[in-house]
Amino acid sequence: MAVERSGYTISGETSLSFGEAVEKTRELLQEVGYGVLCEIDVRAKLKEKLGVEREPYTILGACNPPLASEGLDAEPELGALLPCNVIVYEREGRTRVAAVEPRAMLSVVGNERLDAIAARVREDLARVVERVTGGNPSNSSG
Repeated sequence: MAVERSGYTISGETSLSFGEAVEKTRELLQEVGYGVLCEIDVRAKLKEKLGVEREPYTILGACNPPLASEGLDAEPELGALLPCNVIVYEREGRTRVAAVEPRAMLSVVGNERLDAIAARVREDLARVVERVTGGNPSNSSG
């Protein structure tokens, strides 16, 4: 399966079940040096707050402490864009994994000192998505 890239995400479909994909994503994030600072079960929250039924959807807020520290040194208000979100969701019986595209996200800051950090985070998150989805990089989406 190919990994897709849009202007703001790196994503792909996986043959894993939703639960397996969440666990695998969490494990792979840890392998590349990211902790999961928060986990949001969007499905449960929307059910609780709005009574809305929807397919499984989880947001994992991932952070690499050394890279976050370096970024905050370069740009103190960078924390408004942290942590990096990785999502796992199910749509029409298919499980998808997507990560934020760090270069797009950090481009709004306009601080070239963040470019190298964004490139490193992008490499790490792309590796996670590729391994969860069994995909290879594809430049067809951008």
